[in-house]
Amino acid sequence: MRRREFITLFSGSALMLPLAAQAQQSAPKKRIGVLFSAAEDNPQSVKDLAAFKSGLQALGWNEGANLQIDYRWGDGDPSRARSSAMELVSISPAVIMGTGTVAMTALHDATNTIPIVFLNVADPVAGGFVASLSRPSGNITGFTLFEYDIGENGCNYSRRWHLT
Repeated sequence: MRRREFITLFSGSALMLPLAAQAQQSAPKKRIGVLFSAAEDNPQSVKDLAAFKSGLQALGWNEGANLQIDYRWGDGDPSRARSSAMELVSISPAVIMGTGTVAMTALHDATNTIPIVFLNVADPVAGGFVASLSRPSGNITGFTLFEYDIGENGCNYSRRWHLT
């Protein structure tokens, strides 16, 4: 290789290096906040967290790769949940998942702009988190295990279906 060709190749490589490095940089990670009402070692919290991570992975979101998850634990203490909710809101995640009524009360009071998805809240309508289960409105939506419209007539259902 001649000297002139080497210099041309070397200077062309030097000019392309910043562009190649820029192309290899990954997109910024999405950030999710998670606030549990219970303690970190609570068996239900462990199951919920495992299911949450599994669902995210199925959708192509992997913690550490393209996703950052910030965890907080309320340990059943409303004041701790409030301070944890404020911490999560201050880091501006794309969405916050709240589990349990203690966590949701704190998150509801902490923000009305960051989307919040709840899980395991006894009665989100009576708690004032959503307007209705079919049309939650605002920045909060989620899942509840119980439909209260069905529950209030529970004794009629047992007679209707001949259950004892």
